[in-house]
Amino acid sequence: MIKSFLIKSILLGFLFLNLSCQTDAVSPIVQPEVVEGNEHFVSSELLTTVPQNILESYASSKGYASYASQVKYDVSVYKMIYNTTYQGKQIKASGLVCVPVGMNAPASVISAQHGTIFRDSDAPTGFAELSGFEAFAAAGYVTLIPDYIGFGESKDIFHPYYDWKHAALTVVDMIKAGKYFYQKEAIPVNNKLFLVGYSEGGFVTLAAQKEIEKNPGHGLKVTASAAGAGGYDLVSMLGNVKAGQAYPYPAYLAYVLQSYLYTNSWQRPLTDFFQEPYASKLPQLFDGTKGGSAINRELITDPAALFAPDFFKALQDDSQEQALKQALYENSLATDWAPQSPTRLYHGTADVIVPFENSQRTYNTFVAQGAKQLEFFPIEGKSHSTAFVPMLDSVVPWVQLFEKVD
Repeated sequence: MIKSFLIKSILLGFLFLNLSCQTDAVSPIVQPEVVEGNEHFVSSELLTTVPQNILESYASSKGYASYASQVKYDVSVYKMIYNTTYQGKQIKASGLVCVPVGMNAPASVISAQHGTIFRDSDAPTGFAELSGFEAFAAAGYVTLIPDYIGFGESKDIFHPYYDWKHAALTVVDMIKAGKYFYQKEAIPVNNKLFLVGYSEGGFVTLAAQKEIEKNPGHGLKVTASAAGAGGYDLVSMLGNVKAGQAYPYPAYLAYVLQSYLYTNSWQRPLTDFFQEPYASKLPQLFDGTKGGSAINRELITDPAALFAPDFFKALQDDSQEQALKQALYENSLATDWAPQSPTRLYHGTADVIVPFENSQRTYNTFVAQGAKQLEFFPIEGKSHSTAFVPMLDSVVPWVQLFEKVD
């Protein structure tokens, strides 16, 4: 049963003014204590507590061998609403905070970034079913799972898909809000912060790491990061598309173009980008009620048939569609940064959704730009959908190595 509670009022403090009848002296002003994360935290609600045996059974049924052997705690699952930024303005976003129950030692924090979703009901805070990331909490980690902008509390915004800055701030601001939440709920945590994500979540993971490492003002430090099968190099992805290669998941192409159209306020009709009948279908296909497979059935895998002829022709010309090409360049993560914290990249060698070469190229660029603690793990013979479990089985013991280091 979902349990809800009212958020307690926060006592910020009082200013005292003592007037003496004998003098005009004023006593010093006592400033209220500023609790870290207070400016980002909005509210929290306990949704449910998942028993340890349920999580252990779930991990075993999904083939998470490393997970199943580490599940030790029941997990309390909270929905947290927090402030973040979209198009330069403050908005409310949301995500799950999964907390191990009965753990006495301070826990490390893992921010876990999910893959691409289309339906509003698939947002983590919808909590229709377990995602697998809750098992991190069952192993003793406080686990944050952001919805992303466009889902949960911010579902009225079109999701800024593969937009690195919005992706990064969604994670960073949730981590900051979490600091206030931990104090409010008396949850002991230590100073270790891990980032883990797959597919779009792999991109979001590296985007957040980039934001943290390039901006010390956030006051955060990444202990280690693991990203799998993200489209980190969007320019090379465009190269495959404009070459006319069939793409088996056209919903992703439509997602990126619409995202950039709305996120950047380009004020262009969908018919500038897509042929009919696809242009007219897209608003209904991306209304938050349909999954990726349903959207794919209404589109076509041939880019030359999906995109408007003039637009597809312009993709071949370096002098045209400069706004789009510049946006793809700016949102490619290896253009002006390389990871400095210990980082692992994972990718299935048989992936045709996000080609394996995307991670290989990104790894090589990162190394050339000065990444010193970067490893690349090809997952032989695995596709986009089947490489996830092997990645997690490798990540879990790796993360645990850092628990032994102060």
